Amino acid sequence: MGNLSILDFVVIALYFLLVFGIAWFVTVKEKSGASSSDYFLGGRNLGWFAIGASLFASNIGSEHLIGLSGSGARGAFPEAQFEILAALILLLLGWVFVPFYIKSGVFTMPEFLERRYNKGSRIYLSMISIISYVLTKISFTIFAGALVFEVLLGIPFWTGAIVTVIATGIYTVFGGLKAVIYTDMVQSIIFILGGIAATYFGLQAIGGWDNVLQAIQDNAPEPDTFMSLWRNKEYPWTGVLLGAPILGIWYWCTDQFIVQRVLSAKNVKVARQGTIFGGFLKLLPLFIFVIPGIIAYALSVTEFPDMFTVTNPVTGETKTTTDAALPALILRVLPMGFKGLVVAGFLAALMSSLSSVFNSTSTLFTFDFYKQWRKNASEKELVNVGRIATVILVIIGLLWIPFMRKLTEGGGIYKYLQSVQAYISPPIAAAFLLGIFYKKINGKGALAALWTGFVLGIGRLVLEFMSVEGGLAISETSLLGTLITMNFLHYAIFLFVTSIAIMILVSLSTQKKAKEVDAVLTYNYKERKPFRLTKEALLTMVIIVLVLIMWWVFR
Repeated sequence: MGNLSILDFVVIALYFLLVFGIAWFVTVKEKSGASSSDYFLGGRNLGWFAIGASLFASNIGSEHLIGLSGSGARGAFPEAQFEILAALILLLLGWVFVPFYIKSGVFTMPEFLERRYNKGSRIYLSMISIISYVLTKISFTIFAGALVFEVLLGIPFWTGAIVTVIATGIYTVFGGLKAVIYTDMVQSIIFILGGIAATYFGLQAIGGWDNVLQAIQDNAPEPDTFMSLWRNKEYPWTGVLLGAPILGIWYWCTDQFIVQRVLSAKNVKVARQGTIFGGFLKLLPLFIFVIPGIIAYALSVTEFPDMFTVTNPVTGETKTTTDAALPALILRVLPMGFKGLVVAGFLAALMSSLSSVFNSTSTLFTFDFYKQWRKNASEKELVNVGRIATVILVIIGLLWIPFMRKLTEGGGIYKYLQSVQAYISPPIAAAFLLGIFYKKINGKGALAALWTGFVLGIGRLVLEFMSVEGGLAISETSLLGTLITMNFLHYAIFLFVTSIAIMILVSLSTQKKAKEVDAVLTYNYKERKPFRLTKEALLTMVIIVLVLIMWWVFR
């Protein structure tokens, strides 16, 4: 597979020094923890570049570095659709949701739901968010970071896990959101450069893009669909165009993990500019993660038959998996120094994602639970509680890893655990969308839809697991069998439509007239402004055109 040189380790060490240097500067020089607004929302004075870069860096994690490159290597090209669609959904965040979030002055998304509906909806979203962050985002990112240390650097798993957590936790605890966003800004540059390096040297190794296409044509089981965004049975076009955006609206427009970056903006215009910049950046993963996976596949069938056979330098165990596509490419074709850059890119992506979820989860706990209990808590007290909450999250994440190692061995339970977010997101997306655009929706309707959607989503998850792992026999022709076996994106559409119907029916049947809603929380149709071709509008159209071109080229 190849080894890292002294120069590579020097590059990695310089990366850590750079990250800690930036975090120290933000924490000490700019006093980012002086108040709750400074600590949790960066003082609400950050610029568009920092916000856009942080939106991108926070999102990029192990599922991109490992999952997307592995998707390219095994011909699951449509998984790149989620990245491309994210560029469009970020535009929705900037143009539709941002004005309501910024003008309302909220700290958290559950707080926005409470102001629009009731306290019950706030508690629901807070609990769902924190539990899903701990069980998936935090522990899985620590797990992936430890694997990077183990497989690429030869450092034992638990040592890597502890290094990942402590290194990220230190600057997150002391620096707050501003430290997270400023380090994200640099880390996004590092892993973009790393992805470009992997693509460039991979193409150099195989002799150009034409040779990649020829290798696919000669060896792929289905060469005509290997690089198609649309021709894949697992990702039907109806699900991609109608179902995936529902998940995208929840993740990019209503999830605290992402939206907290936008809340740190100076004003609505800057926040919108940040989302547009983030939209441009989300067009890159296809080229810096998926394409390297495709190049790795081409090299595996032309140059290196054992390309995807990974030997763990600690245990000596070997395994063959397409998830090793990007690590294999790094160790085989990159020259000295560049290997270190790409490994630093791996760590940058993992640490930026981890620091973001640490900060967002501590924000939810502090404002949606602690401050509700301690109404008169001082600014200093809130900041200290946020820091303590982050430390506790670090400990919980570490404690959950042993269970994760068992759950991920067969790809069984944990695979379904990852699906939880897909099954609970449609009702949340519906609650935010209708809450903004339809004043007649009330708290009873929102809660009915949220809990009904939750039961239907978790019900599908449990029955799906029982039918596959537990031997539960369910006729595929029955209604229950249809709901369990339908494509998960189609099920998201079903959940979304069901949630909307319940929300409207319950709301209209439990009130005689529309409840008076704060003007900054809902859209006023009477005050619509005429369209103006601003710089932001022009850049928005550029992103849309680029997405259409990508859809056409990889049709």
